[in-house]
Amino acid sequence: MRLPLTRLLSSAALAAALAACAPQPPAGGSSADSASRAAPGGGGAETDSARFARLEGEARALAKTEGCASDAQCKVAPVGHRACGGPRTYVAYCALTTDSAALFAKLDELARAEEEYQRRNGIASTCEMRLPPAVSLSGGRCVGESGGGAGVAP
Repeated sequence: MRLPLTRLLSSAALAAALAACAPQPPAGGSSADSASRAAPGGGGAETDSARFARLEGEARALAKTEGCASDAQCKVAPVGHRACGGPRTYVAYCALTTDSAALFAKLDELARAEEEYQRRNGIASTCEMRLPPAVSLSGGRCVGESGGGAGVAP
């Protein structure tokens, strides 16, 4: 049975569109090469995703949520980088007990690493605006409100 020409062309166009959306390996290297980096301290290899998880974990460890006495002392900070721009999420912290300079330096390192990875691999994302969520003091801890904004990851 023969396919009509328009159906065949539609199928080819769909296949080409799907192939264009797939991440392309960077020029001059395989995707396996681009997915790993040297681990800190020179031992073994650390994948990009492991590096991102490590950096985010280090940042979250710096973000102290306890020690504030009022909502006004609670803040949120942007975490990571979305390919279309802006942070992936936010982390709540107490400005009184958190070394804000160290926290923002670590968060900046994470955002730069994710942005470079996304650029290198041609990754795209949705482009909705993610506003910082409201933050409040609850049970002696700064917590982010999940309504309306991007939310706050624990």
